[in-house]
Amino acid sequence: MFKLRSAFTIIEILVSITIISFSILFVLRIHSDNREHIIYLSERNKHALQDSLFLTDNVLRYHKSKKSAYDIIEKNMKVKKDDSRQILKKYERSIYLPEEIRIIPPPAPEKGPSALVNEIKLKDQHSSHYWHITIKHF
Repeated sequence: MFKLRSAFTIIEILVSITIISFSILFVLRIHSDNREHIIYLSERNKHALQDSLFLTDNVLRYHKSKKSAYDIIEKNMKVKKDDSRQILKKYERSIYLPEEIRIIPPPAPEKGPSALVNEIKLKDQHSSHYWHITIKHF
C-alpha cells in the first residue's frame, strides 16, 4: 500500500525557490538591458532631428570644427527672436569631413553622370554620419 505524503520536503522547496530566483534575475537583467537600449535609441532619435539643422550645403565648409546649429543656418535663415537664437546656439556638434569621393562615368561611348560624394560625420555623445551627394552632369 502507498502512503500519501501530506507536504513537500524542505529540499524540494529550496530547489524550487532557487530555480525561481535565478529565472527572476535573468528576466530583470534582460529588462534592464532593454531599458538602456530604449533610452539610447530615443536619445539617438532626438539627436537625429537636431542633426537636420547641420545638414545644409554650408556644412561642407566646416571641416574639423565645432559649430552650433545657429552658426550653420544663419546664412540661410533669419532668426529674429533671441530665445530661438539661444536655443540654436545651445546645440553644438563637431564636424568632420573625410576626403570626398569622385564618381566618374566610364569612358565613351556610354557617358553617365559624374558625382561628388561627401561623408559628413557629426561627433558628439551620440555620433552620426550622413552622405551629401552632388551630381555634376549627365
